[in-house]
Amino acid sequence: MKDKKIVGSFQLMKSLNKSLILNTIRTHGSISRSDIAKETKLTPPTVTNIVNELLEEGLVKEWQTGSSSGGRKPILLKINSSNFYVFGIDISPREIRFAITDLNAQTLLYKTITMKEEMTSSRLFQMIAKQLYIMMDEACIELKKFVGIGIGIHGRIDADEGSSGFALQLQHRNVPLKKELEKEFRLPVKIENDVRAMAIGENWFGSGVGISNLVCIKISHGVGAGFILNKKLFHGTNGLAGEIGHMFIESSGLKCSCGNDGCLEALVGSEGIKQRTLNKISLGYKTKLIERTNGMIENVNGQLIYEAALEGDLLAKDILEETGRYLGIAIMNIIHLFNPERIIIGGGLAKAKNFILTPIQEVVEQRALTEQAKKTEIVLSKLGDQATVIGAVALVLNEMFSVQYESVS
Repeated sequence: MKDKKIVGSFQLMKSLNKSLILNTIRTHGSISRSDIAKETKLTPPTVTNIVNELLEEGLVKEWQTGSSSGGRKPILLKINSSNFYVFGIDISPREIRFAITDLNAQTLLYKTITMKEEMTSSRLFQMIAKQLYIMMDEACIELKKFVGIGIGIHGRIDADEGSSGFALQLQHRNVPLKKELEKEFRLPVKIENDVRAMAIGENWFGSGVGISNLVCIKISHGVGAGFILNKKLFHGTNGLAGEIGHMFIESSGLKCSCGNDGCLEALVGSEGIKQRTLNKISLGYKTKLIERTNGMIENVNGQLIYEAALEGDLLAKDILEETGRYLGIAIMNIIHLFNPERIIIGGGLAKAKNFILTPIQEVVEQRALTEQAKKTEIVLSKLGDQATVIGAVALVLNEMFSVQYESVS
């Protein structure tokens, strides 16, 4: 028994050191063996042995020679990003986005599949598995070249078990995607709520690079947030952290899908924006939206409202600016609760930045408690529509490059 514990401890240390070295190479872009040893405080022989394994596995490659103050020039190492690949999947209520990327999250193949009918758990798995096989064939990449599958999915998620909990729009409960996909593809599968995946994606590759404390907010059919606090994704006690769509905003607000009145999602989600627009038209407000929908105003949607606002339609502009003010109230509360360095806004509503950002900033500047809080950075997602699918890829990379301790000698 003692020998097994010793072997287990050795393997754990070796695995941690391997991840530490991989992450050091990734964050530096290129670095020599000697500088890895200095950076990680690992011994040169340990670094040499692990680097040799990484070279043999093809995860790292020797790139070019570095500068030297005397003696032989060191050989620089870098991640062999184009030698291995990751599947990223974004499952939303109406469509599924798929991507194949390299280890730098550079997209090689990207597809969007519309869900035209309600999916059972088994049909959802079958659709995903079929699409992954099709994309492998189209990209001419063998399965052995993939390091994992990352999934961002709308709704509450058990990230450890890898199953989706309840999602009001998807109507799925306890879908065992992780178990089924790992069984089918023999690859590690990481699954997370779509907005938390987006937060990791922005932190690794988007508007949140280098930021230790940030909040990502996604506004589309629903509204949610992903929190990265002290460089770690925050789930809360029961995985409920980030459900800001059900933050109470207005006592006389519209009824939310959760059954309560005045939730943020009921005001700024796609259905909420549509309903507020219809209510104002019923009161006699003039708008080009009636013409744009050929009189069938019940077909109005966020895209049409945005286009009308660009053309100077006063009602459309008012709706979007009001949306910005509602968001500003929510963001001000988030700033007071978590004091993040940066807040990133993504989802479909982010495209209306010219109409929503100023009202958001005005609310924060008027109501935030301190001067520093008033100046909290509020920016748009750099990854746009691909934020969650790239975030899903980052889930796999985060596991691959993760370091639990500064160093293990």
